[in-house]
Order: sequence, then structure tokens, then C-alpha cells
Amino acid sequence: MNEKAPSGHESGKNDEEWRKSLTPEQYRVLRQHGTERAGTSPLNAEKRDGVFLCAGCSTALFDSKTKYESGSGWPSFYAARDNAVETSPDQSLLMARTEVHCATCGGHLGHVFPDGPKPTGLRYCMNGAALKFEQKG
Repeated sequence: MNEKAPSGHESGKNDEEWRKSLTPEQYRVLRQHGTERAGTSPLNAEKRDGVFLCAGCSTALFDSKTKYESGSGWPSFYAARDNAVETSPDQSLLMARTEVHCATCGGHLGHVFPDGPKPTGLRYCMNGAALKFEQKG
């Protein structure tokens, strides 16, 4: 995990271009640090072999083999792909959390918590609206 504050414009897109390229829900989550309601993402139930990509820039973020059912209501992973995500402190909502964002475009993905399974002990709790799935094969 690399810790770095996202600038949000690494891709070269301005705010208007982001609004045009994303659905309203994707924009709210990725660009405005929103959170989707628990249990609303079809990606939470995704079990096929493949890769989860950033919905903003298509960077490969998580392999399906690292996905697990956390019971949280959001797609959860115990590891990200190398150099795919970065983290920054998040003090919003009167609690200390660690935000996860795409290392390429700076889009907000979710948060990472230290209560995941082995081998990492991490739970990357991601918004499905921030992801898209690409099946292997």
C-alpha cells in the first residue's frame, strides 16, 4: 500500500470530462468520495475468475482470487494488485479511517481496514460503483 494524497487529475481529465464519462453514481463515489448503500452492488456477488478494474480509468485493481465475502455488504478483497491503489488518512464522519484510491486517476474506491483474512489481515472494502469487472478467458 502506498500512502499519498490523491490529486484527482492524474488522468488529465477535468471535472466536466469526469461528469461526462461516468454515471451519476460513479461520479458521486469516485470523484466526490461518496459511498453506495451496503448490499446494492451486483459486484458484491461476483464469483467468476477475472479482474476488478477502476470504473474511472480501467486500471486493474484487484484479482478475483483475492475477493472474499466479508459480510459488510460491499465487495471486499484481502489484497490489491501491486502499485494499483494508494491510501490516505480519512478523518470524515468523526472517525479515523484509511481511504483507498486508484493510483492512476485518484478516484475514491473505498476504505481499507485491519480486520481481513490471512494472508494480509486487510479488508479492502470497495464501492461497487467505483469498479467494473472483466472476466478472464
